[in-house]
Amino acid sequence: MTTATLKGEEVADLGKVIVQVQDDLRQLRRSIDEIAIKRSGERLDLQALDKAIYRTECGIRKHAEQCLKAVNRQMLVLPIIEDKKPSPQIPKWRPPLENIPNVHGQRGHYDRISPGEKHKLALTMRLLYNPAHPKTRAIMHEKFGIPLPDVHKKSVTSAAHHRVITGPTVGLSTMVSRQQPSDLPLARSEAGGLRTGVPRLLDNGLPSPAPDVCSLQTLVQHKAVSLHAREAQTFSLSTGRPVRLHKLTWSGEPGPTPGRAGREGTATLTTLPPTPPATPMSLRSDPRSAVGPSEERRTPEIPEVAPAAAVSRFPFTIAGGRLDPTAADFCRFKKQFCLLWGSLVDALRALEKLLLQYAVPLAHVNGERLAECGLGLGLTWRWATPPATALLSTLDNQPEVRALLLRPGQRYKGEGGTEAAAVRIQSCWRGCLARAAYLHHRRRKWAAGTLAISWLMRIQMHRVRKALQARRHRQLESHRLRAQHLAANWKHIQSSKRTIIHIPSLGYSKSQRMQLKDFGILQNTQISRLADIRDGNVEVIYVAPRPLGEDIAHYYTRMLELQGPGATEGHSRSSSLLNDKRFTIITPEALEYFPTHSMCLSTLLKYSPRALRRIRNLVQGRRAYIVGGVAHVDDLAVADELGVAILGPEPAVAQRYGTKSEGRRIFTGAEVAVPPGHGDIHFLPQLHETLARLMMHNMEVQRWIFKMDAEFGGRGTAYCDVCHLSCYSWGLQEYQRLGPDLWSKQCTQEHVVQKYVDEIPAWLARHARPANASCFPDWACFLKTFLGQGGLVEAYPPSHSVTCLTVDLLLEPGGEVSVLSCGDQLHGSCRLETLGSSVPQASVRPDALHALCLRVGHACLEHQILGYVSIDLATFLDPGTMRQKVWAIDLDLRYSDQLAMTQLLLVVTGATLDCRSCRLLVPLPTQEKSPETESPSKRYAVLVNRLRHTNLSIFYHRVFFSMCKAHGIGYDTKRKKGTMFVLHDSSERHSIGMLTVGDDLLGSLVTFARNLSVIHQEISSPKTQGDTNFKDLLKDIEDVLQMAAQNKEQALEDETSEELSD
Repeated sequence: MTTATLKGEEVADLGKVIVQVQDDLRQLRRSIDEIAIKRSGERLDLQALDKAIYRTECGIRKHAEQCLKAVNRQMLVLPIIEDKKPSPQIPKWRPPLENIPNVHGQRGHYDRISPGEKHKLALTMRLLYNPAHPKTRAIMHEKFGIPLPDVHKKSVTSAAHHRVITGPTVGLSTMVSRQQPSDLPLARSEAGGLRTGVPRLLDNGLPSPAPDVCSLQTLVQHKAVSLHAREAQTFSLSTGRPVRLHKLTWSGEPGPTPGRAGREGTATLTTLPPTPPATPMSLRSDPRSAVGPSEERRTPEIPEVAPAAAVSRFPFTIAGGRLDPTAADFCRFKKQFCLLWGSLVDALRALEKLLLQYAVPLAHVNGERLAECGLGLGLTWRWATPPATALLSTLDNQPEVRALLLRPGQRYKGEGGTEAAAVRIQSCWRGCLARAAYLHHRRRKWAAGTLAISWLMRIQMHRVRKALQARRHRQLESHRLRAQHLAANWKHIQSSKRTIIHIPSLGYSKSQRMQLKDFGILQNTQISRLADIRDGNVEVIYVAPRPLGEDIAHYYTRMLELQGPGATEGHSRSSSLLNDKRFTIITPEALEYFPTHSMCLSTLLKYSPRALRRIRNLVQGRRAYIVGGVAHVDDLAVADELGVAILGPEPAVAQRYGTKSEGRRIFTGAEVAVPPGHGDIHFLPQLHETLARLMMHNMEVQRWIFKMDAEFGGRGTAYCDVCHLSCYSWGLQEYQRLGPDLWSKQCTQEHVVQKYVDEIPAWLARHARPANASCFPDWACFLKTFLGQGGLVEAYPPSHSVTCLTVDLLLEPGGEVSVLSCGDQLHGSCRLETLGSSVPQASVRPDALHALCLRVGHACLEHQILGYVSIDLATFLDPGTMRQKVWAIDLDLRYSDQLAMTQLLLVVTGATLDCRSCRLLVPLPTQEKSPETESPSKRYAVLVNRLRHTNLSIFYHRVFFSMCKAHGIGYDTKRKKGTMFVLHDSSERHSIGMLTVGDDLLGSLVTFARNLSVIHQEISSPKTQGDTNFKDLLKDIEDVLQMAAQNKEQALEDETSEELSD
């Protein structure tokens, strides 16, 4: 379209064509919407057609603008509002270079001018360097003849000035449309002007329905347009950028004549304040809406909007959700806003639909606010249904309508309420089914994941278990090979230099280790194993289960210097011992990582690579073997890592034959007398029946002992006296009446056993007592553990005077048995708990004891038991025959505390222990020897390794030794008599050991008891007695002394009677 002047008829024809095209496009779009609504169940690809229509509208809008330009012969465009204020730009100017003189060649001329001229020239050059100076232009023009261009600065407040846009005007009298479309409710305005035509093209961006193009001369009015502020903006639909909304205000009332409408009914554009963005909470009816179906069924949450204070000039009423197009108020509103009717139709239909759906009986619509809303929604919500918030803001009775819309169930009372309710019910039901299916699927998915993880963990555990089994099998095979090599070369190893690695590990079960208090100190009670260096060919590596201070290391160094006769001559051997370093104490570093796990020492050493590497370096190229404690599977791992043999049984062998029942079986196989009893009891009826038969066959037994198979040290022991059994007196009378012959018959036994079985459960529950109440407080707790582990029932010796003794054996790999130590036991609070012993033993004839021990030792060798073994025996006088009996009651496959203390005793005294004759012989000093007494002196010693007193922790070792020295408690290195202490720990200090050496047994016991009494009085007060076992041990020593005095009197009486008889 050209910019030439068009004739009136051509312009009129052109306007008709544009209007007709616009109507056709609008009708086509509505038809597409109706098709999409009717066929909502099918998928229609109308996006391409919609885009084609949009492109056509844009083209028509472009040609309409060209038509306006051709008619008015001038482009009337409002100024562009930019986001940022334009910065003033200085026009580029490049003067010709030939006009600028060369001042560099005139330096010689400056030297001949006066100082005043030099000052003026310097000032001129300084001004030339500043182009913004006001004198720069004059200087450039005067000196160099260069006129500079004028650069005008823009005013800061220029944006606030009004810019007047001028142009030719056209009258509004000929703007009346000569024809109206029949499908739109459009009517003539009373003023007859500003209803159709090109102004609508400017407002809506589309051609008007029916303008009279011949009257376009009155389109633009001569009026100043104020530029709106930046913050008063809304958003464009096409670009998403902020655009300005305008409010139409009318300067005059509508008049009857077109002239008045042209003069007074002029519409002016004014600035509106920004409106907050509306929330999309309206009910969606457009199938092209972006909101999902779940929000269509949701009740709109409409915030409170304050109604406008101004009274509407063009209100109308919607009753029952239906708009009456013939109502006078609505016709007046339609005529007044006919120029904006294209934008108001969609908002009006959306409002009508909302009120109809919620069955609103009456709604008062504010015409002005509806016009503003329609104009804004036309730009913002072009393709979607307007939000309910914006629609309700156009009502004068908004609070009442809003309360009605928010009423529960109101949506289902209006148009389409039944269908909406059905949709809502179906949606809820489908949601419930989907939720149930999802939960079921999630549970199955969780179960599948759990099963998969469990299966993977099971496979991984199985793989690790197989690897560990293979590794332990390889370690066991290596141990057997090294054990064979040790057995083949044992005699040569014993006679040559060797290194003994002492690992005093207590490989009990995890539950037992966790129950033991101060487990680390308990493992360190055998620190006196360092005394093995009394053999000049032996070097000792002692693995300590606790960090030891320098005071303890120095104490044992000084103690071990007392070895041999040279110790009485100014400790001549001290320097050699210190220089030789024949013992080394190593602490595993894993103690720092597992301080509270109560691991056995072998396990800690297994996880201590630095300690293992140090031991490996010490034994490299030397003959060495390991002496352990209670066997554990980690002993094999340590031995395999160090590459040395273990002097002891395999862990599986030790675990099998270390139980009470298997020990009894070994004693029986060695033809050693054992107490009446029965082992391998695992069930309660078996316990009752076995105990009843034992009581029937041993009527002289007054107390029965119950021992757990896997316990130690009197922990798993209980007892019960038969004097509390009501049927025992009846059974004793029947035994005396029937006699031994009839009593042994089957018929009599069954009757007596049944009577015993009936009363034994109640008897045990009431009168059975555990020996150690700290481990098992009552019989029920003891019985549960007893039946779980298994155990045996044995008779307590039927005598008031019972002496228990301990014998330590060495089962050499070569097949020989050596007796290393023997002593009578000292007990604590219970006769079944051992605290120490007196060495050598004085209760059994030495030859009988030696023969018995050899038989037990050879029986152990037959069961592949090697190393150090401890045998517990009980001796008493049989009341029937008055002869001494010896019963074997326990077998421990370990290095005992008594043997460790005996080794220290031999080092300190330089004595030798002859277990065949049960004598401790100490060589006399050189100055005390005489021709009459050249034989060694006989000594007795009291050894206690587990003295406990909590008040001892208050005193440091140096203070404790000073206190003992003040009370005469010490050791005489010349006479080889006195008291020595064994220190177990340098931090807790509440556990010690003590040994006392004397000329006879009674003197040693008296000295030991006096030392205990003095120490207890010094470290205790009447209010702070502390937790100790001193009193129990003193009571047992008193009983031993009393029994020894009775035996001595009995011996004197026997000698006197023999002399009288002679």
